[in-house]
Amino acid sequence: MLEFIEAIFLGIVQGLTEFLPVSSSGHLLLGQYFLGLDQARFGLSFDVALHLGTLVAVVVFFRRDLVRMALAFLRSFRRRDFSDPDQRLAYLVLASAIPAALIGYLLEDLFERAIRSPWMVVFNLVLVGVLFIVGEAVGRKSRQASKLTFLEAVGVGLAQAAALVPGVSRSGATITLGLFLGLRREEAARFSFLMSVPIIAGAGTLQLGEVVSEGMGAYDTLLFGAGFVSSAMVGYLAIRFFIRFVVHHSLRVFAYYRFGLAAVVTALLLLF
Repeated sequence: MLEFIEAIFLGIVQGLTEFLPVSSSGHLLLGQYFLGLDQARFGLSFDVALHLGTLVAVVVFFRRDLVRMALAFLRSFRRRDFSDPDQRLAYLVLASAIPAALIGYLLEDLFERAIRSPWMVVFNLVLVGVLFIVGEAVGRKSRQASKLTFLEAVGVGLAQAAALVPGVSRSGATITLGLFLGLRREEAARFSFLMSVPIIAGAGTLQLGEVVSEGMGAYDTLLFGAGFVSSAMVGYLAIRFFIRFVVHHSLRVFAYYRFGLAAVVTALLLLF
């Protein structure tokens, strides 16, 4: 029963922090570290189940956008027209998925074993928080995501790949680079969430397939299901809140949160 509650707790953490720019992987790692959760049971493979839950959240929330993009992509086989915003956005999202897919495939073992450290989380919480503040200060906040160039989309994809390092935050890294490229906050957030769909779907499906091939008992399946459902439900609510929030508010509040969390974690690591 305790592990079932822990699975729901981790799902809630994932749902809240996947789309808020505070690093879901960092929060999950810290939660596992300080609460003494079983790393074998709640390790990277369990993170994948939680990410699949948040994938459902983003697909449901942006279902209309995704359907329009999918139809526009299919139309492009008959006639390619990048002046069509939906068609162009579909190709930009695909272009942004390439760097994260390649880096994740080539460096999976490194991210899974070598750098899952609380101190790495502390460092990246501070670093990305500083970038939030700088991006808010220098970004023009006037462009639409569909106006990005394909090279810029690949650059945002590289930022997404950097989020494989705990503490960076996928949404934080991509939205911040979007601000540097002049996107409006809500456009940067929308593009960040849309571009997460192919990469989470691809990586999550592959790794979940590995987990299933190794076999899961009924109890393990129940734990994964609890985390999946809780992350999906909370993730949907987090997207809804964040999209509305960034229309009128800056990312500075999340930078200050990251600084505060880094300070608390540093104190705990030094004291215990």
